[in-house]
Amino acid sequence: MKISNYIHATVAIIGIAVTLTSCDEHIEFPDTAMKTCDILCTDGEIVRYDDVVSKGKTPIGVVFHVNQDGKTEGTGYAVYLWDIEQSAFCDSLGVKQNTSANPTAFDGNTNTHALFSSGLSPAANSVFAMWKYGQSAYIPSVAQLQLLYASRAAVNSYISKCGGDVISADPSECWYWSSTEVSGQESAKAWLFSLSSGALQETPKIESHKIRPIITLYN
Repeated sequence: MKISNYIHATVAIIGIAVTLTSCDEHIEFPDTAMKTCDILCTDGEIVRYDDVVSKGKTPIGVVFHVNQDGKTEGTGYAVYLWDIEQSAFCDSLGVKQNTSANPTAFDGNTNTHALFSSGLSPAANSVFAMWKYGQSAYIPSVAQLQLLYASRAAVNSYISKCGGDVISADPSECWYWSSTEVSGQESAKAWLFSLSSGALQETPKIESHKIRPIITLYN
């Protein structure tokens, strides 16, 4: 083999080796999958907390559940940053408001619509009125509040960072309306939920209690 041909062949082999080596190098790609404690912004985008400021976003909620097993609706849930003022589930007793009354169902959105349609729910009216970016928030069902309760410790720090109302552990401040009526007593009672202990309490629907809206995500 001529020296020039040998050199050319050697260079080609080295080039192939360099190419193969570069293909085997580990390249870091940004992880864009939605995670618990990501931030829901007013434009509907979900970002990491650090991106809220860098992208000039306005936060509105914190992701507290990601639907990985297909058992809940959408891709996950976000909790609204603030409590809604205390209000009654229903302004009178003796009326069924047609929620599912199923404490294991992830159906707060449907329940809230039923409450609003009844025309007798100050709680549902207040949630519909607060959402100036388009009606998306609703009163969570018992099952959805249980998911929020399970992640409250992690979510609370991001609620605080975003200027929201942290979920209180104070026994006197922890009770929130679910959107679930009590089965067999639908005309009189609904479930109150403690975000401090995870406890449930049958409660007359004319009592006023806080509401913590959530949002179903479809990102």
